[in-house]
Amino acid sequence: MTPPSTTEPTTEPEPILDVIPVLTGYVRGTLVGIAVALIGVFAVAALIDPYEPDGAARLMGTHTQLGLTECGFLKVTGVPCPSCGMTTSFALLVRGDVAGSLRANYAGTVLAGFCLLLVPWCLVSAWRRQTVFVRSVEWTLVVVLVGLAALAVVRWMIVVGFTLNAGGA
Repeated sequence: MTPPSTTEPTTEPEPILDVIPVLTGYVRGTLVGIAVALIGVFAVAALIDPYEPDGAARLMGTHTQLGLTECGFLKVTGVPCPSCGMTTSFALLVRGDVAGSLRANYAGTVLAGFCLLLVPWCLVSAWRRQTVFVRSVEWTLVVVLVGLAALAVVRWMIVVGFTLNAGGA
């Protein structure tokens, strides 16, 4: 017979399970609210006429059809702001005019595409009571927002460069 061991038995710690938590009713309601709001945004974009009388796609200024004023930044500086063309971009994309949407504001095209994907994601996640394809909503949101902001800034720097170069030539 062997004597009992004087050391503590070593046991492996149980692995921590990577579990996606069940969404609360409040979070699920918020996801549905986000989906409904985005559907409203696309409905408004569908009401805007993004084309010139000759049929050419506009590049910006369609937000004035909603009763909004012209871009103050553009008025003061003569240079479009980072969001100039976003409304037009959305309006063109809902009509399937991807090329026109990209010309108006390609950051807006990417944002609109993301929002189009976000609608079913919100609804499916709310229905399933778990986020779909995403482990951390917070981390994913930070990555997406930083990426979109960087894209908008890069696009704006290019537009400013072309605008200033055309004015100085």
